[in-house]
Amino acid sequence: MTVLRSVALFGVAAVAEIGGAWLVWQGVREHRGVLWMLGGIVALGAYGFVATLQPDPNFGRILAAYGGVFVASSLAWGVVADGFRPDRWDLAGALVCLVGVGLIMYAPRG
Repeated sequence: MTVLRSVALFGVAAVAEIGGAWLVWQGVREHRGVLWMLGGIVALGAYGFVATLQPDPNFGRILAAYGGVFVASSLAWGVVADGFRPDRWDLAGALVCLVGVGLIMYAPRG
């Protein structure tokens, strides 16, 4: 159950951080306005709180593992939100990152 909770929290964190950054991007680069930017700022703040809910007590481990989740989730966000088409190297890199997440967060420790 702890692993499922951790994976779910990584998913929520990715939506908050990537979604927040995307909203700011839309507000600034696509000229959608201040409300988009403010929504992004709120979402980015929420991301910071979600990370604290991870069951592992080690900040460095959580943020290092989340980096891999961020890479894979950013590519997925681009596919869904912007029509981005990752190539095989993008996908291979994301897979390597997710394997790293598994090793960092879920490897047995003594």
